[in-house]
Amino acid sequence: MQENFNLTITAGKYRGKKLQSASLKSTRSTKSILKGSLFDTLQFEILDANFVEVFGGSGSIGLEALSRGAKFAYFIEKDAKAFKVLTKNCDSIDKENTETILGDSFEVYPKFVNKLLQMNEKAYLYFDPPFDIREGMEDIYEKVLFLIENTPTEVVKTIIVEHSSKTKLPETIGKFTQKKSKKFGKSSLTYYLA
Repeated sequence: MQENFNLTITAGKYRGKKLQSASLKSTRSTKSILKGSLFDTLQFEILDANFVEVFGGSGSIGLEALSRGAKFAYFIEKDAKAFKVLTKNCDSIDKENTETILGDSFEVYPKFVNKLLQMNEKAYLYFDPPFDIREGMEDIYEKVLFLIENTPTEVVKTIIVEHSSKTKLPETIGKFTQKKSKKFGKSSLTYYLA
């Protein structure tokens, strides 16, 4: 039973700080090699930027972004147990510059995007949905593509999707065009820009 194995922030001002991981039944932790590649790609772009982890999990990506200079991180998570762990992680790392939102990403995200629009803020939008091999998740990528397609370009710095390497994402989603895709074993990262 791997209820709470630790994850570690790998670089930046919170480097070495431990995070709790939510149950693997509801979340899947991001491989460190994939995380390293993500932040090598974003590098200094995320300084003073907003970062949104649309499927929050333990918050390891958004908190890593904060550690590396992002100004604020938002997390959406629907699983109550995972949300508890996520909130604990945010509180222990940087309570002032994080916001956790409990709810189904597919329902909460459109409202959240409107909030960004009203604030006149842009963000890095990180989508790491549960893989479609999980029961009840067969249409997960269609639903994620729909969210992306309906995201106004005014709120987007970059859209990043972490997905199963078996799934090939389209070259364009609405007004967004694929700029780069990189495979890490079973997982891949694909980047979109308007």
